[in-house]
Amino acid sequence: MSKVSILIVIALVAGMAGCAVGPNYHRPAPLPDQPVPKQYSDTSTATNHGDWKIAEPAASQPRGEWWQVFNDARLQGLEALALTNNQNLAAAAARIDQSRALVGAARSEFYPQLNAGGTPNGDVTRQRTSVNAPVRGRAATNSFTFNTFTAPVYLGWEIDLWGRVRRQSEAAREEYAASADDYESALLEMTAEVAADYFTLRTLDEEYAVITNTITTYQRSLELTQNRRRGGVASDLDVAQAATQLHSAEAELPAIELRRVQTLHALAVLCGQSPVDFEIPPDTTIQTEVPFVPVSVPSELLEHRPDVASAERLMSAANANIGVAKAAFFPTVRIDGLAGLQSVSAGSLFNADSRIWSIGPSVELPLFTGGLNRANLAAARAAYNAAMATYRQTVLMAFGDVEDQLAAQRLLAEQWEGEYAALDSSRHALEIANNRYKAGLTTYLDVATAQTDTLIHESAVVDLEGARLVAAINLIKALGCGWQQTIK
Repeated sequence: MSKVSILIVIALVAGMAGCAVGPNYHRPAPLPDQPVPKQYSDTSTATNHGDWKIAEPAASQPRGEWWQVFNDARLQGLEALALTNNQNLAAAAARIDQSRALVGAARSEFYPQLNAGGTPNGDVTRQRTSVNAPVRGRAATNSFTFNTFTAPVYLGWEIDLWGRVRRQSEAAREEYAASADDYESALLEMTAEVAADYFTLRTLDEEYAVITNTITTYQRSLELTQNRRRGGVASDLDVAQAATQLHSAEAELPAIELRRVQTLHALAVLCGQSPVDFEIPPDTTIQTEVPFVPVSVPSELLEHRPDVASAERLMSAANANIGVAKAAFFPTVRIDGLAGLQSVSAGSLFNADSRIWSIGPSVELPLFTGGLNRANLAAARAAYNAAMATYRQTVLMAFGDVEDQLAAQRLLAEQWEGEYAALDSSRHALEIANNRYKAGLTTYLDVATAQTDTLIHESAVVDLEGARLVAAINLIKALGCGWQQTIK
């Protein structure tokens, strides 16, 4: 075996046995210098809570069509439309393809690179030598002009002694995983927005119906008051108060219509449709039950949150990039080779005697880089620290999101019950006020006050029903998955 072959074998063995420089990744504690909370703080409706633990990313687990819990055919159709046409989702899918391709690009450096042609002087050159070119220590005294025809194939291979390529590939794989989690984030965000906008639209339809029915009632009250005025029973003040009530209620309709149009346009964009032609007819007959998510949902569900998983993957990629930066301090060992044909005549280029080849190792040792490598290493470490802080902040925000929505679910339900009771009372008070006014025992002011109170409570009940639906959506979104898939 030749010396070159022995050197190549030694280099190959060393390359396979070499370990990657830089720190191996270990997931840090989600909350520094403090214990992770053992249970949810909202303990008003449950005593059995899941314990928190260091998150193991589970964002890739299927969530299913969580919106099916609302049992609304129109919502299911909108979600299907958005899944097919939403452009943010399409962009996130394209970024997955991009990251997958970058993984392939990083892995390509594990293999020798072959390139044909492209010599420094070109594949076909004409050149003249110098009369004063040194030959055996003296000037050549003669000049030669000739052609050179070359058909080369170049081999280049970096032996990954220090793990630069391995760390680079590791970082690319983690970034690819993060892009998949980002897609799941975009998917969860989009489907939640579609559901929230849809129920906001239905709430606006209910509000419009309440105001419309109230306007009809106010018109009858105004007619009654005008008739009583003509009969000398009511005063001009009563008529003016009834007319003011009517016109105030009529003025509320355009504001509701504007909010509905804006919500409808937002839904159209989410579904990838032109807002010009997109339409959802008003419908107040839909009765959607608010799903109750128990406070005792296990904390492990947060592992399904794709933003937590993505932040953790990016932290792992930043850790691998520290190894890439550290590898720059060590020698780069390459195997370079050349094979091909060379001749001074095109006619003899492909003769056997025109063949050429060379192969050998090369070592590049960074002696002085002006602090470049040290600066790159410091930047890589800082990037890792930033990624770790982002990960921990994402975990904290996940805690906050769940706590907020658990509290919203409970407190909105209590508020709705109180408002509904108040609505019953206000309707009873309105009935009494109407009877007393018709009997001439009181002025129209009492009726107007009772009617206004009833309208306020009716609108509040409708708003709270919509808010409870949106809170349920936000809780499912905060948990990162459909809770009903894991709660038994």
